[in-house]
Amino acid sequence: YPSGNLAIMVTREGDLMICTVQEDEPRTAKIRALFQSDSRSTCYYPNGNEWINMSIQGGQYLDQAGSRVKRWTWPNMSPGPHVPLSPIFISLNQHVGVRILAQDKIIISFLAMGRQAKFNMGTKVQVGAAGRLPAQAQLSRDELLLLAFRVRILQLFNRMRGCISFPSSEQWNKMQPPAYVLTQATKILELCAAADISEELRSCIRGIVN
Repeated sequence: YPSGNLAIMVTREGDLMICTVQEDEPRTAKIRALFQSDSRSTCYYPNGNEWINMSIQGGQYLDQAGSRVKRWTWPNMSPGPHVPLSPIFISLNQHVGVRILAQDKIIISFLAMGRQAKFNMGTKVQVGAAGRLPAQAQLSRDELLLLAFRVRILQLFNRMRGCISFPSSEQWNKMQPPAYVLTQATKILELCAAADISEELRSCIRGIVN
């Protein structure tokens, strides 16, 4: 950024290319977007809620409350009817924009002081000879735990807001978390069910998010 803070970082982990977009902050910079060459990508609102989430099958666009605004599937990538993508453009901040045109055309653009840089983090995934999709990469033990603790923290923040709003009542302790938190908790439990992890770890993660 013009401030000198790191804006975009591209790294490689084995065969995986990762592009990380950070907020313009000197310390503990928030991650505003994460793009991976295995088709998994996520963009976040300034408050940390998911904005866009993409996988090998397709993607979805969420509002700030966590409700789904639109969804799509990549051509020939998902069973059932194909839901086409309408081109999407979002501005993560005044310098960084994201344009989603197709599975192999996901453009991150950076503009500052009259100069521009572009990164294409799209990936074209081919259907195998048997007509099946390649197996989707599974999350590691640490990644699952981090996601579970993130949901737990969001649940605690919701309780704190309830306590502040209704300090003289115990009703805040009975308030349900926002819909987007419940959705993320469900998604993590589904990932755990598909992951190659011990039943003890699954039970631990269930305890964290529930």
